Amino acid sequence: MGSPHTTRLARRAALTGAVSLAVAAAGLIAGPAQAVAPSAPAAQQAQSADPFSPSYQHAYRHGAVPTLQQHDKMTGWATSHAATTAATGPETLSYGGGVDGIGVQSGHSKVYLVFYGSQWGTQGADANGNATFSGDPSGVAPVTQQMFKGIGTNNELWSADLTQWCDGPNVATGATSCPSNANFIPYQAGGVLSGVWYDNAAASPSAATGNQLAQEGIKAAGHFGNTTAAANRDAYYIVLSPHGTDPDGYQDPNTGYCAWHDWNGDTTLNGGAATSNYGDIAFSNQPYNVDQGAGCGVGFVNSPGTLDGYTMTLGHEWHEMMSDQNPAGGWTNHTGDATYNGQENSDECAWLKPGTTGGAANVAFGTGTFAEQASWSNDTNACSISHPIVGGGSTGGGNTVTVSAPGNQNGTVGTAVSLQVSGSDSASGQTLSYSATGLPAGLSISSTGLITGTPTTAGTSTVTVTAKDATGATGSTTFTFTVAGGGSTGCTPAQLLGNAGFETGSAAPWTASSGVIDNGTSEAAHSGSWKAYLDGYGSTHTDTLSQSVTIPAGCKATFSFWLHIDTAETGSTAYDKLGVTANGTTLATYSNVNAATGYVQKSFDLSAYAGKTVTLKFTGTEDSSLQTSFVIDDTAVTTS
Repeated sequence: MGSPHTTRLARRAALTGAVSLAVAAAGLIAGPAQAVAPSAPAAQQAQSADPFSPSYQHAYRHGAVPTLQQHDKMTGWATSHAATTAATGPETLSYGGGVDGIGVQSGHSKVYLVFYGSQWGTQGADANGNATFSGDPSGVAPVTQQMFKGIGTNNELWSADLTQWCDGPNVATGATSCPSNANFIPYQAGGVLSGVWYDNAAASPSAATGNQLAQEGIKAAGHFGNTTAAANRDAYYIVLSPHGTDPDGYQDPNTGYCAWHDWNGDTTLNGGAATSNYGDIAFSNQPYNVDQGAGCGVGFVNSPGTLDGYTMTLGHEWHEMMSDQNPAGGWTNHTGDATYNGQENSDECAWLKPGTTGGAANVAFGTGTFAEQASWSNDTNACSISHPIVGGGSTGGGNTVTVSAPGNQNGTVGTAVSLQVSGSDSASGQTLSYSATGLPAGLSISSTGLITGTPTTAGTSTVTVTAKDATGATGSTTFTFTVAGGGSTGCTPAQLLGNAGFETGSAAPWTASSGVIDNGTSEAAHSGSWKAYLDGYGSTHTDTLSQSVTIPAGCKATFSFWLHIDTAETGSTAYDKLGVTANGTTLATYSNVNAATGYVQKSFDLSAYAGKTVTLKFTGTEDSSLQTSFVIDDTAVTTS
């Protein structure tokens, strides 16, 4: 792949002088390679300053359950640091505003179990129809299935704590309670297990990375046929690693933990974000944590209690995914308190002893009794192992109306739309009546939930569809509807970027860091002689390249470029990164992990910016050692 990074260093030295090399030689730039801080939304940034937390320098470990030993260390650290608490109290959770329009699972949860790797052994079945495995010495597989089958049965109120949390356009970022017209999490009546898959095509990695676990979740979505954003809006994939493996280093004695959850688009994932063609994928890392003994809860509630910690961590992560599906767009702690800041609802109640207020306990489902922990409740200001149903119904028999999320929609000016939105009611025989707000101009909804019409204006709208039954019970779902300009509007096809192939030999009308516009021989152009060459120094460095264009109203627009990545880094850690943004919104992030021979074309839909000026920007960052070169050529913004 290209030439060695030393060639790039020599060329850069000629452009920028030898001062930086001399400083490096003098030892003023030193130390091992460090990963560049991710260019991620605030919702995805590292949340823990506690060096004993599993999420310290591992921001993707949302809701990580620390081992008992680590929990004690974290508590000690927090005690020795001053707390800055909000007036609402140190444990109060607030709403993060959603990520990709998603805050909570405001529909009926669909839980999919993914037994990851051939080490699980030979598959069989028990008397309840649950999958069993010869490589499962503690019998975690059938118990996991029974637990998720049982949620929302036997009138259990452990899961009812979730019904206080909500999302939607009526919930303000920073809110600490839900308005009555929010999209509440409904009570999950009748169980949530939706599928079980044994992926034994190959052995699970001995120490899977966060990215590999996310990829397994995406693979599972395809396996189960959930190939649209709508199908995955309320889906959750639990990646269960086999006995004897160490996924994401959960057995590390310095940052030990028992499980965590995340979503595929988190740019801080170990190995980088994982691309999905099926919408956002919520998943969790569930190690075979029985292997960790008492540190992960063996015997915490019962004796011998072999599976106490396993079911507690399964329940912990499911609760947190439900209330914070795409972390941290849902409900998390932002009080600044040293103990709780950045935590989710179950984090705040982890490892509270049985018999104490909010302590772990056995919960009786219709499918068996399972050890579970409590979760935090804003409305009671306490950790609750049992909680009345709110928002999504009531213990007095109130109905629960659930509207299925259709996923984010796309249309074109002048092209007819027909979209059926459907819902369900916990009371049989009820007829639902639908209404909607925020529909694009030209569209309307019938009382039966059919959205029809012909869009007249390009742009992106936030649509909320609400269904109501005869008793007045309601449920809602929210999604975006992007309308692109169509040919009927008279848009003239054009290519809008100036100096798109950099063949003028200068930057204008691009704005670029010194030396980025390049015709050297160390990296070839895609075509012609000139290209944009970001980074490649092999030392801490940032290069930028940007240009602003105005996209005519009523036009569909596509941004494309050819990219070649050359690196001297090794392994699956993203040390050096290239971010691509439009008006500050991240379109994509690439890294040394994506290095490959030759150029690959990338393209993005910019139709949402029709009638606006958009600034397209590339930002390349390198860490302190080993070069990565990001080479860009033959850019274009085309309209149609």
